Amino acid sequence: MDNQLTLDRVTIAYDGVSAVADVSFALPEGDIGCLLGPSGCGKTSLLRAIAGFEPVAAGAISLRGQTISTPQYAQAPEERAVGMVFQDFALFPHLSVSDNIGFGLAQGNADERRARIAEMLDLVGLANEIERYPHELSGGQQQRVALARALAPNPKILLLDEPFSNLDSVRRSQLAGEIRALLKRSKVTALLVTHDQDEAFAMADQIVLLNHGRVDQIGTPRELYQRPATLFAADFIGAGNLIDIDIDAAGNLDAGWGKLTSSQWPEQCAGRIKLLLRPDVVVFDDHAGHQLNIVEKIFQGANHLYQLALPDGQTVACLAPSDIDQPIGDSLPVRFDLDQAVVFSGGA
Repeated sequence: MDNQLTLDRVTIAYDGVSAVADVSFALPEGDIGCLLGPSGCGKTSLLRAIAGFEPVAAGAISLRGQTISTPQYAQAPEERAVGMVFQDFALFPHLSVSDNIGFGLAQGNADERRARIAEMLDLVGLANEIERYPHELSGGQQQRVALARALAPNPKILLLDEPFSNLDSVRRSQLAGEIRALLKRSKVTALLVTHDQDEAFAMADQIVLLNHGRVDQIGTPRELYQRPATLFAADFIGAGNLIDIDIDAAGNLDAGWGKLTSSQWPEQCAGRIKLLLRPDVVVFDDHAGHQLNIVEKIFQGANHLYQLALPDGQTVACLAPSDIDQPIGDSLPVRFDLDQAVVFSGGA
């Protein structure tokens, strides 16, 4: 599969200080990528460099094999065939839905423009809102208009800068899934910037996890969740607890928790390790021998999320069905499903 977007050892600097350093990744045609990380990690700087709004201090950016940015050369933003959906949607309040979508259609005659606008309205499900104005639309509808406007000129890549941040959490997840389906139907290559892993999981085929301006890990959402390569990835991706525990040379964990497989613990030497335990690793079991004290409890509808104290004061999370309704201070019987645990060398 051909790569639509390629970044090769890209560095971006402000006043001589690197905001992004030595970033490389490729996005295949038709895939949806995501730049994920905490605030200040450099993801928006990368997006702006791809769009042509920021220069690169080192490395190169290419679209469809054509170099668009190096330290010596930068193609003008308007020549890059890049679509952009901004955080605040950036719709023109004095223009109708139809005119907003048609604003970037410089090519073609009036009939061709009308046909393209109608096509975009059908694509985003707003054919009945053609004459309305942005203030008359819901946040989700405004987002769809912004998306249609960005797609109307048929860009080589669509860039989305925190596109759901102005929506409530329930609507964000729903709209992220809907827009992913829409982009996949249209076979549009897209790159999303977000700090929200739920949005990243709902949208992306590939996630580039950034930490302090550098690539920490690249992979599918499932790979980053199930096989985080670093402590930062383990802590940032998904709910879970990193605990310190002793292990013997045979892979047996302290306190009778069980045994790790050789694939989980290839070193096969005794010592202190860090163990990542997601809530689905700590399983409620009436017949289990581990009784852990409940220190926190959150009702989540179908489940309760319990925080449980280990004898040494560390805590682990456990998802239990909502009918398991134990009070804080009581104990919960659990077993450890270690097949899904992730191991890091060198505990505290």
